[in-house]
Amino acid sequence: MKKHLMAYPYALWILIFIIVPLALILFYSVFSIDAEGIHFTLEHFRRVFEPIYLAVFFRSIKIAAISTAICLILGYPMAMILASKNLSKKSLLVVLFVIPMWMNFLARTYAWMTLLEKNGLIATIMEFFGVELPSLLYTENTVILGMVYNFLPFMVLPIYSVLVKIDKAVLEAAEDLGATPIIVFRRVIFPLSLPGVSSGIIMVFMPALTTFVISRLLGGAHFTLIGNLIEQQFLTTMDWGFGSALSVVLMLMIMVSMGVAMRYEKENEGGGLW
Repeated sequence: MKKHLMAYPYALWILIFIIVPLALILFYSVFSIDAEGIHFTLEHFRRVFEPIYLAVFFRSIKIAAISTAICLILGYPMAMILASKNLSKKSLLVVLFVIPMWMNFLARTYAWMTLLEKNGLIATIMEFFGVELPSLLYTENTVILGMVYNFLPFMVLPIYSVLVKIDKAVLEAAEDLGATPIIVFRRVIFPLSLPGVSSGIIMVFMPALTTFVISRLLGGAHFTLIGNLIEQQFLTTMDWGFGSALSVVLMLMIMVSMGVAMRYEKENEGGGLW
């Protein structure tokens, strides 16, 4: 009985801040409100699949996928270094890696604007050496750079938390059986780390797909992602119906991708080592 009573505040929190907002988004996505009353409509979803908006979806997915891949390429070796048994002061290095996350997300993005702007630090240093750089801001590569910088810890930490728990006796047994370091990594370390890899991919891909601050500041008005489009519908054009429809489609995409990732993770857990 006490456990049920303790759960009520959390249930109330979920109801107010999750279920009710989601219900409102679903309501606005399929109903139109005008002077004549409330009408059921699928016009908002029809607009979502117009070519101009599909292009925004595809661009957002592409950039999120590229950012996630770069984070995985950079983050996996970093996680292995942090989890290495020969690494001294491991806890200090982990804390130093996490410290940037304590800074405000917006402040970190503004810092990159200061570095990459026309008269910024990078351009000034290159000009000192006689190298004139093209515009670094407001490009696709700049947006990807901002995403990788902000979301890289979300890839490293899940992989590190799995790697550090791998039984070292398993690795020593593989080495005793004559496995080379490459084979040990391919057939032992990487399969055992797949849960962390899957979690890291989800934790990077989802915010990269939905972000609007990075693309607005580093991409400028020339670069619109799905997060910016949804923000504009709610705060600028005040078209809540279309913004809600975009949000519903985006939520469905996220749910499908999470379902695929979780199913793949379960299949690998059941299959054992390679």
